[in-house]
Amino acid sequence: MDVLVIGGTGIISTGITEQLVDADHDVTLYNRGKTDVSVPDGVEQVHGDREALDQFELDMEALAPTAVVDMRCFTPAEARSAIRAFPEVERYVFCSTVAAYDHPVDSYPITETAERKRAGENYGEAKAECERIFDRAHEETGFPVVTLRPGHTYGEGGNRGGLCYSLGWEQTAFIDRLRRGLPIVVHDSGTSLWASCHRDDVAAAFVAALDNGETGEHYQVATETSHAWDNYLRRAARAIDAPEPELVHVPTEFIAAALPDQSELLTRDLKYSLAYDSSKAREALGFQPEISWADGFRRTVSWLDEQDEIDPAESSHDDELIVAWEQALETGLSAFIE
Repeated sequence: MDVLVIGGTGIISTGITEQLVDADHDVTLYNRGKTDVSVPDGVEQVHGDREALDQFELDMEALAPTAVVDMRCFTPAEARSAIRAFPEVERYVFCSTVAAYDHPVDSYPITETAERKRAGENYGEAKAECERIFDRAHEETGFPVVTLRPGHTYGEGGNRGGLCYSLGWEQTAFIDRLRRGLPIVVHDSGTSLWASCHRDDVAAAFVAALDNGETGEHYQVATETSHAWDNYLRRAARAIDAPEPELVHVPTEFIAAALPDQSELLTRDLKYSLAYDSSKAREALGFQPEISWADGFRRTVSWLDEQDEIDPAESSHDDELIVAWEQALETGLSAFIE
């Protein structure tokens, strides 16, 4: 196919581009050209701003791709623009997210039928509304959308390898803390479940969706292997030959009150258990994650070392937060006992 990837330089889309080339597709990337990444030979790059909707639609008319993988549709206005921009496209693969689900969910494991968030301005709310816009377009006009909902995706590329932990998104100081055996904050009891999937496994599902995804359908591409947060970090430490980590449990509410500017992911997703049933994607797209969390984390840390992207331990707020929580506990217990 003549495939247009809108984006093409992020964590998932870098893997998609590489795998599309390996599958002998003709690939064009459309992005602002501000991310310094290498692309495979033969990939054409067209620079433009996805958010400048009128010009974007003119650019798409000129490119006239057979199929589109849209990694940069984040708002309802951009979803409506995509429908106008691609009246003749044979397949439009939309990158949504598991953050579109409302939490807490009714039952586990989470499937594609879980309730979506209402429309709103945050990431998951906006993606959920984009899905509804594309669903209506498919029902009313046959717009050939295939919606993929990746879970947490990390790997070699993008911003800080896409890693996260209790104190924020795209954080890397916790790696230095692991290596040095310093205490690390974990929200609540450390027993809620988290699932991370390497970008190569997720990218394979997007490539497969071009041929095998049924239009109008939603596919969850999230690993079915979940880890309690304590074990998640212990496995990460072992993967890079770090000492057994000292994990300090602090309530989500306390973290969010102390660090409101970096707690959006925690309060939105991390505090909930996330366990997925990806059988629908497995059957239709051959989605079968092969890279374990330990192997993927080791690879990602090696890449971050090469990029000099691991922040020093002292740049995080773990130490201050631990001290504040211990003081709050002592004060609270003293008041209760008195």
